[in-house]
Amino acid sequence: MKNTFGNSIAITLFGESHGEYIGAVLDGLAPGIPLDEDYIRSQLELRRPTGRISTQRHEADDFRIVSGAFKGHTTGTPLTILIPNTAQHSGDYSVTRSIARPGHADYTAYVKYHGMEDHRGGGHFSGRITAALVAAGAILRRPLEAKGIMIGTHIASCGGVEDRAFADFDADIRELNTKSFAVLDDAKGADMRAAIEAAAADCDSVGGILTTAVTGMPAGIGEPWFDTLEGALSHALFSIPGIKGLQFGDAFDRVNGRGSEYNDEYYISEEEIKTKTNNNAGVNGGISNGMPIVFSCAVKPTPSIFKEQATVDFMNKENTVLELKGRHDPAIIHRARVVVDCVTAVALADMLALRFGTDWLAE
Repeated sequence: MKNTFGNSIAITLFGESHGEYIGAVLDGLAPGIPLDEDYIRSQLELRRPTGRISTQRHEADDFRIVSGAFKGHTTGTPLTILIPNTAQHSGDYSVTRSIARPGHADYTAYVKYHGMEDHRGGGHFSGRITAALVAAGAILRRPLEAKGIMIGTHIASCGGVEDRAFADFDADIRELNTKSFAVLDDAKGADMRAAIEAAAADCDSVGGILTTAVTGMPAGIGEPWFDTLEGALSHALFSIPGIKGLQFGDAFDRVNGRGSEYNDEYYISEEEIKTKTNNNAGVNGGISNGMPIVFSCAVKPTPSIFKEQATVDFMNKENTVLELKGRHDPAIIHRARVVVDCVTAVALADMLALRFGTDWLAE
């Protein structure tokens, strides 16, 4: 079972949805990186469920850093984060052990692990594990920000409602990072909330698109073939439960045009090389060009819905019908936003350390 991402800076995830703990190990961190535990808490708060648009499973996420830290800084040895699970309702899953929930990993996990997996609440495949990703990514966001590298994500669309696009990247990122519901147009945000609540009232769910921008990324980061910057980001982002598609810039919308429309013309401004447009989303040849990195993730509608659905009993090899019980999100997109931010931080920190060395983040 492969649960590690990264080369120079590596993250390993562990735990199950209904186990005692979930957590992460960060290896390769430079010694001397400040650990802002209040900031980590603030990022975990953005992932927590809220109101009628989220699950009623509420966890304190009272994390502990149990290794790799001393006197408020990293030591350079493996840093381990533990987050206790405190709100499990394991009995909700006892009657559906052999039932494949549509859209979930129940059947594929059973096949891969020969029935030995902890199936409760999705086990190791659960979105609950993203809390550990957020805590680890929050540790890395701070040194990136100290280097002038800012990350921000907004809900570009949800339930058929579209937010406005990024305009002034730096200002928009600053604004988004103050919001619990990450939209650039608050009126559109209210419409999205209404769409989520309407789906919940209908025992259903909705998905949407998250668009992320990264500013301040230096040119020259990435490799030309198998470790391209897009490839490293894609590898990490597709590990987030519910992410089913990814595009950089407006790739799918623009590729049927002509090169004269798609190419980004260069110019020099105050001795800096820039492009007039950013159709290539800040990356050429797998390597950052210094312009904002922009990508969008398709987040599928939450698979746990309360409508009756046809499925199978994969142990008894029988067709059956599932009517789900328990506590589930009518949408995960608003909670996934901070997960995308933090996973982006992990992937970029690794690529930057590969280029400049691990000590660069602490300098």
